[in-house]
Amino acid sequence: MATIVGDRTLRDLLEHRAHTSPDRTFVIFDDLAGDVAQLNYAQFDEHVNRAANLLLALGIAASDKVNLHLANCLDFLFLWFAAAKVGAVIMPTNIHASAAELEYLLNHSESRLIFTHPDHVDVAERARQNCGGVESVIVCGRSEQQSAYRCFDELMAAQPTAAPDAKPSPIDEVAILYTSGTTARPKGVMVTNANYIYAGETVAKAIRLSPDDRHFVVLPLFHGNAQYYSTMSTLITGASMALMARFSASRYFDQCITHQCTVASLFAAPMRMLLAQEPRDQHRNNRLRVVIFAQSVTQDQLSEWRQRFNAPLLQLWGMTETMGPPLMNPIDYERRNMSVGFPVMGYELDLVDDDGQSVERGEVGQIVVRGEPAWTVMKGYFKNPEATAETIRQGWLWSGDNARQDADGYFHFVDRAKDMIKRAGENVAATEVETVILQHPKVFDCAVIGVPDEIRDEKIMAVVVLHKGERADADEIIGWCQERLASFRVPQLVEFRQELPRTSVGKIQKHILRRESTAKTK
Repeated sequence: MATIVGDRTLRDLLEHRAHTSPDRTFVIFDDLAGDVAQLNYAQFDEHVNRAANLLLALGIAASDKVNLHLANCLDFLFLWFAAAKVGAVIMPTNIHASAAELEYLLNHSESRLIFTHPDHVDVAERARQNCGGVESVIVCGRSEQQSAYRCFDELMAAQPTAAPDAKPSPIDEVAILYTSGTTARPKGVMVTNANYIYAGETVAKAIRLSPDDRHFVVLPLFHGNAQYYSTMSTLITGASMALMARFSASRYFDQCITHQCTVASLFAAPMRMLLAQEPRDQHRNNRLRVVIFAQSVTQDQLSEWRQRFNAPLLQLWGMTETMGPPLMNPIDYERRNMSVGFPVMGYELDLVDDDGQSVERGEVGQIVVRGEPAWTVMKGYFKNPEATAETIRQGWLWSGDNARQDADGYFHFVDRAKDMIKRAGENVAATEVETVILQHPKVFDCAVIGVPDEIRDEKIMAVVVLHKGERADADEIIGWCQERLASFRVPQLVEFRQELPRTSVGKIQKHILRRESTAKTK
């Protein structure tokens, strides 16, 4: 049988590190409340073995699903790698999900157990009431109150540290990661051992990660970014990671400096939050040699970041479905961080029209990625063969994202295909309009959407968040755009808000804005 990443699994990687470099630090966890825990590879592997034996004792077998309704914590890591050791599958969820949202995910994924924190037990229990397959809720972490639920720490203490008797295969599933829905229910991306390894290998090689590097991890572990880009590249190279309980804009660089981190990963929204903090000269004294990031920022923001933080940026493009990032700015060549760079070694891409034909250089087309399901791209969508067949066609993964390639070969993200606004026969990319509005000195954040128009198909609406203390009206924003955009790209409507609805990793939930705006215009 042909293989792409060899016969390695997450279990193989972790046990190799525990055997060959047992005393090397693997993870530092900072709860941001004064407690810091540090585990080397051997210690971490012992905890994982306890958790793996616990899963077996709870009746979890190969292919069984367990829900991790957890914020960033060591228990999340223990359970993730424990599941991988015994062939079980984790289904991580956003701790801010409602009971109804969690209920759907539990039922659809066929999860048997819920692991959660005391603060989220109520939501988990409400969701569980309508989930016949969920057998119990287990509480992780300390609580000031007596609990009727079993305690993860106490259950762990009773388990042996010897590795369980199991031998997962590279294409066995390890996780189901649900992507946030835009117009429909979330889809569950099936991630295998081989997928995780491929993701870690591509990132590690692309940024030249070494055992001396330390990842600064502030993004949520339930999301692919923190798993693929940070944790897996750390494990692949035998490096270390500093895991924060959550992202804190006011303490970001202080914690980064304290833990001597050299590599980090961010999205545009937290980057803007960091730039909104009061400047402090000492923040330039960090050891960051590269900060990988995704989603659009302005040229002014890139310049301000460089001046204030001296932390080199590297923009990339990837999806939960693609595992690693197929496009990245080069580590050893000219970085053009207004672009998403070149294809990463190991990935093949094309830009195509709706019929699957390659577009000419400079034209906008949908990004498609050649891949081998279960190895270099997702295995598929859980219990959704129709969506899988629509996304993976004849060896190509259709991303739904539009881009163009410039004369020098750099790829430029344009927009989600579904975010293209149809106005009087013209296609308007929302990001083009957003980029102009974000350059307005009073604007902190914005999102541009299309709303129904009986005459011109759609009107362009800008939803704007101003900097604190600033004031502006619709005419000012529209006038700004009229001076910088073709007339058909200028918004007709402007709405001001205190904040934009976002996912846990900062992606704007435009489907919510569209739904709310459409309701207002009816």
